[in-house]
This record gives sequence, structure tokens and C-alpha cells, in this order.
Amino acid sequence: MASNPKTLNANTDHKSNGKVVHNPWSDLRRFTDARIGLGRAGISLPTSEMLAFQLSHAQARDAVGFALNINEMSCRLSDLNPAAPVLHLRSQADDRTTYLQRPDLGRKLNQSSRTTLASFMAGQKQHTESKYDLAIVVADGLSSLAVQQNTQPFISELLGQLGESQQLKLAPITLVEQGRVAIGDDIGELLNAQIVMVLIGERPGLSSPDSLGLYLTWAPKSGLSDACRNCISNIRPAGLSYEEAARRTVYLLREAKKLKLTGVNLKDRTQDDVIEHQQPNTNFLIAK
Repeated sequence: MASNPKTLNANTDHKSNGKVVHNPWSDLRRFTDARIGLGRAGISLPTSEMLAFQLSHAQARDAVGFALNINEMSCRLSDLNPAAPVLHLRSQADDRTTYLQRPDLGRKLNQSSRTTLASFMAGQKQHTESKYDLAIVVADGLSSLAVQQNTQPFISELLGQLGESQQLKLAPITLVEQGRVAIGDDIGELLNAQIVMVLIGERPGLSSPDSLGLYLTWAPKSGLSDACRNCISNIRPAGLSYEEAARRTVYLLREAKKLKLTGVNLKDRTQDDVIEHQQPNTNFLIAK
């Protein structure tokens, strides 16, 4: 009679010939949400791991369809820049289904939103003719959950690190429904901003339904390609911390103003002195 299949858990040590054999995967799993060393039950995954996968898959799908709470976000963003209104805009995608099926429509403002920005700028001309240094655009993207949870604390940290020494003139924060990254080009151009920063919900992963992305573009205008942008990804408590993301953003903003460009010709040098980059390559599975 065949024996019952054994369940092996990747998080624990195992016995071999009466001795406990250390499982190196259990060490690594403490530092990542990635699905590594899942173990097995016979020839299949353990039930707990299969259920965890199905839960993560459902959370990722929900994040795509999660509706952004516009009123709550407007109030929270207003507190960050009380001197200017939060402008509510929309892309040319009328609803979520259209947004998912027609990415091109999510990259352009609808006519009503363009009129809103034009009217705002017309009212500003009687006070000043100077450019805004930075326009912050918040778009729901493919994970409104990421925007709802991470945008306000990140911007708060960023403004704190910028401080008064940077002397950046901020445009009103714009809040965009059904927007994609390139919609920042339209907004930055209409606001006459030197740099546009788009904060957007990234495509959900199976362990990261709440990942916020950041895109910086110098001299925004319609028709620019992604080669003209710098990206900072995975901003969230379980990913890149608000503090570290803000530090990298401050660096890129400073270099962009100095070099008058962003994109492939602007390199993020904030990690050049990280200790882990100076260590020789080692294989944690091979005993020393």
C-alpha cells in the first residue's frame, strides 16, 4: 500500500535521519511577500498557500475596480496646500469599463476639464505671469486603493523634506478620475508648470494591490513619450517607504531643475552608496 503524501512546510526545519536540517527558505521568507519556498502537499501546494493565492488574486481584482472616494481625497489634499483649491478633473474615458478597454482615452483630459484649467489660469494672470515650479497630479490609475491609502502621507512627507529652502512654487493639486500617466502632460502644459509629478495607482500585483507610482516630467506637453519621465515605483508601507520615496523625489527634482530635463538622461544616484550594492554576490542556499 502506498504511503500518504507528506506535507512539507517551507517555513520550518525538517528532520533527516533523526537530525534537524535547517531550511534556508524560512530565513528568506521573513523578508519578502514574494511567493517563494511554498512547500508541498504530495505533488500539490499546501492548502493554506493555495487559499492565500486566491485571496491575493481577489484583492488585486478588487483594487482595479475600487472607486476613488473623490470627496474624501479632496478634503485630505486641501489640507496639504490650503492656499490653493484642489481641482477635480476627468479624462476622456467616461467610465471604468471604457478606461480599461481604451488606454488612449485615459491619457487625455476631456473638454470640460480643459476648460476648468483654462479658466483657473485666466484668473491667475492678473496676479502673476510666472511659471509654477511643480504641478502635482493625483490620478486613480489601475489601483484607486493605492491612491486612497498612500497619496496624502507621501505628499505630506515630500513637502516636509522640500521645506522652504527649495522655494518651489506649487500649482494647485489636481485630482483626476480615470487617468493614466500621460494625462499629466496635458495638465502640466495647461498649468504652465516646469515639472509635473503624477501620482498614480499601479497595476496591482498578487502581493501588492496598494502600490503607488510616481512619474516626473520636465517641461510637460502633449505628445511626450515615457522616455521623458523618471519613475519611482512601489510607494507604500510594505514597499518603498514614504520617507525614502520622498528623498529620491527631492533628489530628482533638484537635478531636473539643474539639468532642465528628466527621463533616460537623468539617473537616480541616491542608491550609489548603499552597502548591499558593495557586497560580493553570494548564494544563501549554499552552506559556507
